[in-house]
Amino acid sequence: MDGGIADWIARRARRRPGHTALVDVATGARHDYATLDRRVGARAAALAALGVGVGARVALLGENSAAYLEWLFGAARIGAVAVPVNHRLAPAEVAHVLGDSGATVLVRSTAFATLADASLAALTGPAPAVVELGAEPGTDTVAAHPAAGDDPCVIMYTSGTTGVPKGAVLTHDNMLWNAINMVTAGPGIGGADVTIAAAPLFHIGALGLSALPLLYAGGTVVVVPAFDPAAFAALLAAEGVTTQFLVPAMWAALTRLPSLPDLPDLRWAISGGAPCPVTVIEHFTGLGWTFTEGFGMTELSPAALFLDAADVLTHAGSVGRPFLHVDARLVAPNGEDVGVGEVGELVLRGPTVFAGYWNRPEATAEVLRNGWFHSGDLGVRDAEGFVTLVDRKKDMIITGGENVYPVEVEQVLHRHPAVADVAVVGVGDAQWGETVLAVVVAAGPLDPDDVIAFARERIAHFKAPRRVEVVEELPRNATGKLLKRVLREQFAGQAEAVRR
Repeated sequence: MDGGIADWIARRARRRPGHTALVDVATGARHDYATLDRRVGARAAALAALGVGVGARVALLGENSAAYLEWLFGAARIGAVAVPVNHRLAPAEVAHVLGDSGATVLVRSTAFATLADASLAALTGPAPAVVELGAEPGTDTVAAHPAAGDDPCVIMYTSGTTGVPKGAVLTHDNMLWNAINMVTAGPGIGGADVTIAAAPLFHIGALGLSALPLLYAGGTVVVVPAFDPAAFAALLAAEGVTTQFLVPAMWAALTRLPSLPDLPDLRWAISGGAPCPVTVIEHFTGLGWTFTEGFGMTELSPAALFLDAADVLTHAGSVGRPFLHVDARLVAPNGEDVGVGEVGELVLRGPTVFAGYWNRPEATAEVLRNGWFHSGDLGVRDAEGFVTLVDRKKDMIITGGENVYPVEVEQVLHRHPAVADVAVVGVGDAQWGETVLAVVVAAGPLDPDDVIAFARERIAHFKAPRRVEVVEELPRNATGKLLKRVLREQFAGQAEAVRR
């Protein structure tokens, strides 16, 4: 079906013109589908007037807002490619995204005007034209481009947890099939559903798991500029939210509230973006929620694996089985499938697999091989097909010749009453090659030796941390993903603190 994602809005405007599409909490605006369609058309016309054509890149730098989504759909309507930019990056990093993508227009909000100016000053190539994101749209319109399914839709830059971010090119069909995966997952998504886009829209989680599937289904997306736990909880009740995605760090923040309002409309919740601590899952299932967990990645648009509510407790720690339109395998280095219970790399295929990395053919060829996307994640599969991720290839710790998977250790330490948050990494050691380091955020008085003993009572001694460091907070990117590279750099060379 030609037309791409912008056609979703046009079709909904014809079918349900008066149904609420977007609610902008910051401005109080509520746009039905007919209004949203007109505003998307006006954004498209404004871009076209700047010379933006088919295939041109339009960078978006701003907080979550209804206007942010209008510009994204507006770019799609004329066949341009949106480039959401992480507003938590430094100016040089934003300049990299602008220069690498070749954006000809930068749509930025007033709140990030200083960041935009500094980023443009750091550019070595041509500077894009700058447009105010929050400006009210005009009344002009423009003919829609009949986008094909394999045309680029957005370029989502990876988090850069291991180096310079790469631009993952996602097509219109990628976004369509991802929406279908979400619509058919768990209790499903329909036109009566309401969600809050609380995670940043420059992240594929918020865009691909919150905003786009709901708009494809004809539902309502409530947009907040930032996440505040107490205000968010109140908004869940006030807007009658029925389905909600958050990253684990956000769900964990809600568990620390004194109480949550009654939420009779909430049908199901989903956590994704990073492994969700079992204690957080137990908290919400204990409240009677239908709480689910998914695993995804930018290159999968992002939905890859899903753990239904019925399996959350019986398969705690697993990320589930593939979404409806995703195939998944666990393979050995030679490409052969591993057996049940054996560790292998997760590889995936299906219509949600990205087209490749922008202008990086070698990096693309490295991960797209023989029709499968090689994720770099290591996992094991049980006899029922449930996959449990044990860690990233690069994060696996080899200590004294034994393999240690940090996620397993982290899940144990999350249960320690004095541990509020934890990350496990390997650091160099002259005797063992690497030793296991636990970097902990304390929930109260904490004795590092007690944490080590706690772990040794529950897992093999070689897996337990030999050293515990206490910090005020763990380094995370905007999506809540732990920046383990930062921790390894911070604590490397401090082996004298190792506890044996």
